[in-house]
Amino acid sequence: MTAESGLVVVDKPGGMTSHDVVSRVRRLTGTRKIGHAGTLDPMATGVLVLGVNRATRLLGHLTLTDKRYAATLRLGVTTTTDDAEGEVVATRPTDGLTEERVRDALAAFVGEIDQVPNAVSAVKVGGRRAYARARAGEQVDLPARRVTVHAIDVIDVGLPDIGIEVRCSSGTYVRAIARDLGEVLGVGGHLTELRRTAVGPFSLTDARTLDELGERLTMTPIAEAARTSFPALDLDEPEAADVRVGRRLDLTLDATTALFAPDGEFLALYEPAEIGARAVAVFV
Repeated sequence: MTAESGLVVVDKPGGMTSHDVVSRVRRLTGTRKIGHAGTLDPMATGVLVLGVNRATRLLGHLTLTDKRYAATLRLGVTTTTDDAEGEVVATRPTDGLTEERVRDALAAFVGEIDQVPNAVSAVKVGGRRAYARARAGEQVDLPARRVTVHAIDVIDVGLPDIGIEVRCSSGTYVRAIARDLGEVLGVGGHLTELRRTAVGPFSLTDARTLDELGERLTMTPIAEAARTSFPALDLDEPEAADVRVGRRLDLTLDATTALFAPDGEFLALYEPAEIGARAVAVFV
């Protein structure tokens, strides 16, 4: 079993679940202690960040960061899953739509919005995933959640298809944007392609395919991952000793910060407190 801790950034292929990818990387690393940040549907491709050993604890904090997607939406067709994997339940003509009307409608989705997750999402309802309940034939009614869509750039309009790039907060469903856009325009809509291009500071440039990882396992060490993902602060030895046992520090921080020992060892994440700074997670 490998003792290394770090992040493995995978370019997930279509047709695999995120758990399938985790299982493959478990075999490559020789350890079962692997988790991932942000589930990708089987049809989706792109950046999937995996934590190995101690870095699994870093993932819960990485999921709070922004994500970027490239997507294709199809108007005029509604499906049971709001994407191309579902059954078609309605079709409507899109002849009356114009590019200007589509762009104006999409602009209304930028900002803080209340979004109802898809019935086949990974949101838990009564302890079970919504998609498990939906696939078992249960009626799934999910409450709206506040999410932030920082930007939607329209790349191509070739009605009924629209190519967009989305920058959004964790927890935002691009499938739901496709669904809701179709409803606003009165023709229905669904997602036909989705590729995640970035999770926080990690992009497709950092990602490797499973075949590439099989030839050479590329892992970002936990210390480097922490410096890349958070503001960083190097401590003196007395401060590092306090951090090792999770003591509050007499420091002024602006945000959650990665703290390092004088020798460069990653020690912990700390956040601002009413007095000084307090531990969020200690990694030693």
